[in-house]
Amino acid sequence: MDEKKKRKVTPKSKSKTIDYRDALLTISPGTRIREAISMMLQGQLGALICIGDTKKLAGLSTGGVELNAVCTPQLLYELSKMDGAIILNEDATQILYANRFLTPSNAISSLETGTRHIAAERTAKQAKCAVVCVSERRSSVTLYVQNMRHALDSLPTLLNKATQALQTLEKYITSLNQSMLELSTREFEDMVTIFDVAKAVQRCQMAHLIAREIEPYIIELGTEGRLVKLQLEELRIPIAEARLVIKDYYKPKNGFKYENALQKLDDLSHNELLTLSAISQALGYGSNLRTVDTYLTPRGYRILSQTKRLTPQIVENLVERFGTLQQIVRAPKDELVAVEGVGEVLAERVRLSLNNLRSQLALDRSRS
Repeated sequence: MDEKKKRKVTPKSKSKTIDYRDALLTISPGTRIREAISMMLQGQLGALICIGDTKKLAGLSTGGVELNAVCTPQLLYELSKMDGAIILNEDATQILYANRFLTPSNAISSLETGTRHIAAERTAKQAKCAVVCVSERRSSVTLYVQNMRHALDSLPTLLNKATQALQTLEKYITSLNQSMLELSTREFEDMVTIFDVAKAVQRCQMAHLIAREIEPYIIELGTEGRLVKLQLEELRIPIAEARLVIKDYYKPKNGFKYENALQKLDDLSHNELLTLSAISQALGYGSNLRTVDTYLTPRGYRILSQTKRLTPQIVENLVERFGTLQQIVRAPKDELVAVEGVGEVLAERVRLSLNNLRSQLALDRSRS
């Protein structure tokens, strides 16, 4: 008895929507697209390179030739000598069409003036894709991603902007470290107010905001941004530790959690961060700092993380068991040992680290 062979049906892969970050990575230095763009600029050629859902792009264009060829910088450069657009797949590894005439809807608004740039912007909006427009007259490159427009800077300009941003961040980190030093001293003295907390969080969030502004430069720099990325990662270490201040002092009420406070603070604009009352509200307190005349006690996440001897889970266990930093500092050794994950050796090291940190803070304060 013959058995019928069943054909294996491969499900169709869903086309992904290219976002701004993906598009920047696709055309960043070190990629085949960027190499082709450099060749076009040197040869004073223009081009329209569309990257996205090939079915949508094929429906918004006519004419040309179908290639289905592997995308290489040399082939892209040669195809740019023709007037029409070049259509690539979503990950820009295949050239599907060349010399295509783009026909997006005229009803789509555009602030551009040149014919090529207007077609690029409208196509990016309608097909929800990325379109790279290389202008031979301006010797410029413009990226359109859905509703976004970005003019690419030269590598020297980008490196200069990234360097200036890093220098600004370094100044903020210096100020942040001083603020954390003052807060730590007040925490051991049990004399922290909401004003002190809001001020410390302000410095932390300002540095965090600047660090986020450097990220697009690194993406756009591609392989040329390795050193900038390493410097940013190094500068972000104090920011990550300082953000534990939020976890130490947010006010839980009506289901308001640490993640909610963190999100509210991240949503604050630069101008809002300049107002301590806005930070106080994001932490769950009142907007009028003068009405809060009581002292606050930290839970201990930040100080315990500075001991460098405890895992995040053990820190969580200590805070859950004792509730505040002061209770942890005053806890006898046998009570520390009773906490899950803390043995006799670790308990003694924690006590010694906290005492050393308090002594060092007192010494630093007397010198200043």
